[in-house]
Amino acid sequence: MIDITMNGQKMVVRKNQTILQAARENGIKIPHLCFHPALKPSGACKLCGVEIGSPSGRKVVMLSCVLKVKENLEIQTESALVSAHREKAFNRLLQMAPDAFRIRSLAKEFGVPVTPPSDGCIRCRLCIRVCNEIVKASALKMGKHDGKSLVVAGKGQCIGCGTCANLCPTNFIQVKDKEGVRTISLKEEVIGQLLLERCEGCGKMYATANFLKHVAQSTLSHPDTKEHHCLCPSCIKLMSNRALTEGEHLKK
Repeated sequence: MIDITMNGQKMVVRKNQTILQAARENGIKIPHLCFHPALKPSGACKLCGVEIGSPSGRKVVMLSCVLKVKENLEIQTESALVSAHREKAFNRLLQMAPDAFRIRSLAKEFGVPVTPPSDGCIRCRLCIRVCNEIVKASALKMGKHDGKSLVVAGKGQCIGCGTCANLCPTNFIQVKDKEGVRTISLKEEVIGQLLLERCEGCGKMYATANFLKHVAQSTLSHPDTKEHHCLCPSCIKLMSNRALTEGEHLKK
């Protein structure tokens, strides 16, 4: 057994054990992710750094999962030097796994400020532009939340066409059809739930009533507008091909 000091507290610990093991046995928490008692330590995650006094008197941070205890060793698990090291280590891990709940939870437990999680939107504004310029529903715009610019939806303006989701390069916008209802979401925020209409030809639920109404109103003044039918794209193509075939047959 040997004597060490950890956070100003003198303690007797077993020889040849690591600082992390000694801390755990004495109820002192040190963050770690890559340590497992059944495996040799690797120091890969770099989270378990602690402050050690070097022979020159300079304070240094060393990994507690690797460094073994020594007689009269003085250790600090909470210091300005350790905090800076932890912040750097946590953010390095989050660069590789930005949505990792366990890493973020551990950082929160130890009060380490980390980069906010990515929401998956790259602010290219393709969704806003196509909704405004082509669809002309004006259901999306840029807004501010907690000082950050992000895509937001105008209340009740989404017609459920799904054009924005088709153009979104990161799948931030999701469209799901279930039990006759189309749900449009910005990541986890639902911006529209609209009833689907059934195709008069094949019976498939294919488009929202709001979208079909929007199309009818948009083309109302067009000189070639004909009576609208609830037909899905597949049925329209099928009927167009049939009409073309019959037209060619009549010419012969």
